[in-house]
Amino acid sequence: MSFFGVISGMNCDILAIAAHRDDVEQTCGGTLLKMRSLGQKTAILDLTQGEAGTRGSAAERAAEAAEAAKILGVSWREALDLPDGCVENTYENRLKIVRVLRQLRPRVVILPYWTGRHPDHYTTSTLGYEACFLSGLRKLDTGSAPHRPFKILYASLYADVRPSFVVDVSPFIEQRHASLMAYSSQYANQSAGSGLFVPEEEIRERTFAMARHYGLLGGVRYAEPFVQKEVGLVDDLTMLPVQSM
Repeated sequence: MSFFGVISGMNCDILAIAAHRDDVEQTCGGTLLKMRSLGQKTAILDLTQGEAGTRGSAAERAAEAAEAAKILGVSWREALDLPDGCVENTYENRLKIVRVLRQLRPRVVILPYWTGRHPDHYTTSTLGYEACFLSGLRKLDTGSAPHRPFKILYASLYADVRPSFVVDVSPFIEQRHASLMAYSSQYANQSAGSGLFVPEEEIRERTFAMARHYGLLGGVRYAEPFVQKEVGLVDDLTMLPVQSM
């Protein structure tokens, strides 16, 4: 495993769980920046180390993830040892995530959306959800007290679904982009994977355009989308955001 900013017994408010180093930066990096600006403690758990990627090595990805974590201002980041390209929803893997959940005790967990092109992504969604459930079982002994997050959210940036809500990340859009571009092994122009990866000079335009699209849905400049499975609860109809017409 590799670690960034590990603090023994540290609690966090929001934990983003993703299959690969750079997934969080693409889908909810701006949200983590915003939550940090509001005084929330944020953390990232990457399940794999990147050894199977077309570009870069696991060691390079580790250094880049540490740099991206600094840009995002997260308090804690770790990569587990699940095989890159072969993330499986097994009891053993659920327990690995449970140990992190019980250490950090987040109130909110952000997972990838549950459908997508990459099997690692949608498997991580189910794996993460089931680990959150397992973590709350009192008779499961891992050496730490049980903990079940209050809210599970799904980062849906690349899913063709209507979001439950969007988060305004307009003040953080440049930092969000910088955190993604910290992965030079992935996004700098090179011959390896040239037919699969977006050219470096187009990355900014594409990522900003997607954030702009979701911003327009929410009446702001740039935003990131999320889905929640639960029905929302409103106390005051006059305080609902986003104008209807």
